[in-house]
Amino acid sequence: MASVTKRIEEIKQPYGGYIPLSKFKKIQLNDGKTLFDSENIHASVSGMAVDYMTRLVMGADADDAFYISLKGAKRASLLGQENSAKIADKLLSGIKGIDDKSIISACKLSTFDVWARNPAAAPMAKTADEINPDKNTILNIQTMVERSVDFWKEYGPITADGFTFEYDGYTPTVNSGDGDFLTYDTMWDFKVSKSKPTSKNTLQLLMYWIMGQHSGKEEFRGIKNIGIFNARLNMVYILQISEVSSEIIKEVERDVICYEN
Repeated sequence: MASVTKRIEEIKQPYGGYIPLSKFKKIQLNDGKTLFDSENIHASVSGMAVDYMTRLVMGADADDAFYISLKGAKRASLLGQENSAKIADKLLSGIKGIDDKSIISACKLSTFDVWARNPAAAPMAKTADEINPDKNTILNIQTMVERSVDFWKEYGPITADGFTFEYDGYTPTVNSGDGDFLTYDTMWDFKVSKSKPTSKNTLQLLMYWIMGQHSGKEEFRGIKNIGIFNARLNMVYILQISEVSSEIIKEVERDVICYEN
């Protein structure tokens, strides 16, 4: 049994990947801003902060936007990390917008995600106390949140976020995984990497789309495109599912997700 991301690590893709990035349409957005090259926290933490802060700025309640972080903090408390839930609640109360204090609190709160997503690795991860974003990092996150909000003004509205694939979308081989966002016809993944998407990223989206179709959930019925928005690069990548061959889809169903015939 494995998550989507872990399963991708286990398999060997064809040369260039099941879906080469070259198949995606690329759209460069431009806000006239340049990010600082250096940041002092891990990209995964800044990425979560950008994701959750974007949801908050767009109107989500703070406890909904940081749901996974709060869930992780509660699990950490149960697993012997004393006061984690109280620390998380205090950090949440300090998040009001995209001011410096809110960004710092969001980064610290996001460190609890690992307790929800990968508890085995959580004891080795950096704690909230060890995460202290500097000015460059804070400014970068603020800009990426603003870019994400602008992106949704053009490509939204969001119809679902944090979606999952219960029950028939999962298999004994791939039994967990959750996506970022849906609009009325597109499944979106958000990134803040300095690099362009990889074949692992494009396969992840294809797996999500296939799992959505197998799940039988109504929210996936009209999804005709898969896309990636990288807020750091301010770049959109989008592909119509109709451009993916049925042979590739069947191969991923059979050999990667492993649905029973």
